[in-house]
Amino acid sequence: MSNSILIGIRTILRNGSTNICRHFSAVSGPVKEEGTLANNEEQQVAIIQERGPLILSRQLKYLPKSIKSRPAWVENLDTLEEQKLGMVDLHPEVWASMPRVDLISQNVHWQRMYKYVSYKWMPTREERVGGTRKPWPQKGTGRARHGSIRSPLFLNGGRAHGPRGPTSYFYMLPYFTRVLGLTSTLSVKLSQDDLHIVDSLEIPTDEPQYLEDLVSQRGWGVSVLFVDVTDLMPRNIAVACDKIKHMNLMPAYGLNVFSMLKHETLVLTTAAVDHIEEKLLFALHRTDDKEKTKKFRINQQ
Repeated sequence: MSNSILIGIRTILRNGSTNICRHFSAVSGPVKEEGTLANNEEQQVAIIQERGPLILSRQLKYLPKSIKSRPAWVENLDTLEEQKLGMVDLHPEVWASMPRVDLISQNVHWQRMYKYVSYKWMPTREERVGGTRKPWPQKGTGRARHGSIRSPLFLNGGRAHGPRGPTSYFYMLPYFTRVLGLTSTLSVKLSQDDLHIVDSLEIPTDEPQYLEDLVSQRGWGVSVLFVDVTDLMPRNIAVACDKIKHMNLMPAYGLNVFSMLKHETLVLTTAAVDHIEEKLLFALHRTDDKEKTKKFRINQQ
């Protein structure tokens, strides 16, 4: 690794106050002494030298020169102690957009309702059991005129304007409402420090207790969603998550607003970050937006 990169890492690790050390140090707990800070710095540099440079200064598309990218740490999963392996630049249009809570709510309601089918059903007067003749003569009895005991006016009669299931509640949310819902949710997760980027999902064991200890030691939320660019996950983390109901694996192409809000912590690999950012930037800057914003059709993708 070049000396300029190491100097940049030392500058970041030395930057300012003890608060930065509390957030970005590989040693758990607050740092109080200058000697401990120096030891932590040497430990971080040694880790980065051993694993190789993971400072990913990417060429971000559609980024004006007046707007800076958002740097984020790259962590590891193969040890219980948190180790900072480098930094990655994130595009502000995807990871630092203005949170639209209304769009997030619309996405959640859409995801909960588009697959819902109501099977409520009530019979009409033609479907009720009973005779078709008049219950009594039209005149001469002093009663009201009735044509059938299956009328909705009678007990056990048919129901007028009742539910006639199965009824589908499917509807399609506008294209850019779905896109901005994803960017808003990712931005909220990053700003709340609930989004973590890792080099890979490889863990040393398939015991579920390892993930439980890792989450507890790093102060993550109880429920965790691991996202990789492919649906072929590493064996150890797949076996471990299979036995933990509040930790799940998901490929990047299936990432959605409801799943991100359902889990407290979102863990992405660097490959998943590239894939998600590329897809969302294409969606935000596509040239056929008028075609996509037309009224939804059954064969529209």
